[in-house]
Parts: sequence; structure tokens; C-alpha cells
Amino acid sequence: MSVKGDPRWPSAASLLTDSPVAGRPRLSLLGVHTHSTSVTPRSSTSTPAAVRAALERFSTYSFEEDIDLCGRLDIVDHGDVRDPDGPEGLSRVRQALDFIDLSDGPVAILGGDNAATYAALSSIASDDPGGWGLITLDAHLDIRDGWSNGSPVRQLLEFGLDGHRVVQIGLADFSNSGDYASRARDAGLTFIPRSAVRSHTMESVVQRALSIAGAGDRPVYVDIDLDVVDQSAVPGCPAAAPGGLSPDQLRHAARLLASDPRVKAIDLTEVDVERDDSDQRTVRLMALALLEICVGVARRPQ
Repeated sequence: MSVKGDPRWPSAASLLTDSPVAGRPRLSLLGVHTHSTSVTPRSSTSTPAAVRAALERFSTYSFEEDIDLCGRLDIVDHGDVRDPDGPEGLSRVRQALDFIDLSDGPVAILGGDNAATYAALSSIASDDPGGWGLITLDAHLDIRDGWSNGSPVRQLLEFGLDGHRVVQIGLADFSNSGDYASRARDAGLTFIPRSAVRSHTMESVVQRALSIAGAGDRPVYVDIDLDVVDQSAVPGCPAAAPGGLSPDQLRHAARLLASDPRVKAIDLTEVDVERDDSDQRTVRLMALALLEICVGVARRPQ
């Protein structure tokens, strides 16, 4: 597929396939549009569908890396999980992920709210949750009581994830509570707040996070919550606030994280299509973050 029929300008949507080329690097894709248990009420309009449509607006070529993903990487689209919320939805997520072989390449999960993180990682790591690491890019700790988009990290800790292998990047002032921060500290989580991101390079931030979460060459799951970005750039994120990361910082982090072979799964969450601006800037950023992940996977040693 190309823009306005120009065969020399293939769109990123052309990377989506259900018939990958043997031997070619691949990124599996699964939509998990969780929304019904959100702390902030949101619409049921499919974010994964909107992101797939937004790929039409972008090309397959990374100018900075001089990498054309066309012919170099396949996005193997496994479709969307039907009604992924609640216990029955969790079962459907686990069944869908059972069909994805991570030895063929990493998987990208398109949310949905952050409840998708618990659903996906608890499915992928069901045999050995303590053997995985977790990195979040998020303004929030996600360690609340209950079952919602505010609780996936707490749920994963209770599931068996080792808190000393959890790193949270981009935590924001006035977006968390002291009680929940104490809970996270007691569990051994590592915090890299926005102030640290301002004073260090993204390369050093990502390297530190991977050295902790991926210690001992363990597999790593990455949760990219777009409400870590400044509110002006992500009107489709209900819990975003002024002063977050820039879109460029988020994209850079996504590329760097996806470049590491220890990263086996990455999700993109917390976008409500119905809250987005008319220019679809939030959905477009999510689509670009997905393409940055693709570039990172393409950069991995073969």
C-alpha cells in the first residue's frame, strides 16, 4: 500500500501481515482494548483499530537510522482480543498470547488502558513470573488497591513478579499518593522520576532500567503508558498532566528499549480515541511509538 498510489512511498500500514516471510525479523501485534474497569471513565471505541488506521499516514523509512522497514521487518497482526476486561476477558487474552511464539520475535500489545499490562504480562510470564523484569514509562505507580488500570503493578507483584526487578520511569509529582509510594518502596521498586530524565540522557536512563529489570539476562516486559507525556501532546490520555515527557523523549525511549534482545514484549496504553483532538495527535503518537519499536527490533543483532 502506498500514499496516493506512489509505489516509491510505501505506507507503514503495508508492514501489517498475516503471512510473514520466513527468516525475516518480525514483531507480533495484538490488540487488547481494556477499558471497562478504568479509574477514569472512558469510551469503548477501539484504540488498536485507530492506531492501525493511523499507520497509513506514515512511511516505512527511518531517516535518522537510514532503515527502510519495508522488506526488512514484518508486523504479524494477530487481531484484537474480544472483550478483554474481567476474568473471562483475561482468559481470552491468555489464549490469544498462547498462539504467539516469542522465540520468533517480540510482541507489541496495543491497549486499551493499563489493565492490559496485567493481562498481557501475567499471561506471558505465567510459568515463571519471578523470572521476568518490568519497565514502565508512566506518570503513575499503578499500585492501587482493586482491579483497574491503576493497579496492574500491584497485581503483578502479587502474581509473583520480583519488585527488585521493576523500574518505573517518568513518575510525576501530584499524580500519586504517599501511601502508595511507600507500598512501592517496600516492594523494592526502582524509581526514575521526571527530574532524573531531565538531568540525564535517555540512553543512560534506559541503560540503567535494563540493567536492573534485565539483570541475569532475564526477559523484560515494557509498559509504555502515553500519559507519561505532556498533556498538550496527548489530549487522548485522560490522566496526563502538564509537564510530562516530550513526544520525542517517548519515541526515543521506545526505540532504545526495543533494540535490546531481552525485551520480549512491549505494550502501548492509556489512549482514549474519543478524547483525542481532531488532528488525532495522541493516536498518531501511539502509531509512531509502534514504528519506533519496529526500528528497535530491526536494529537487533541477527
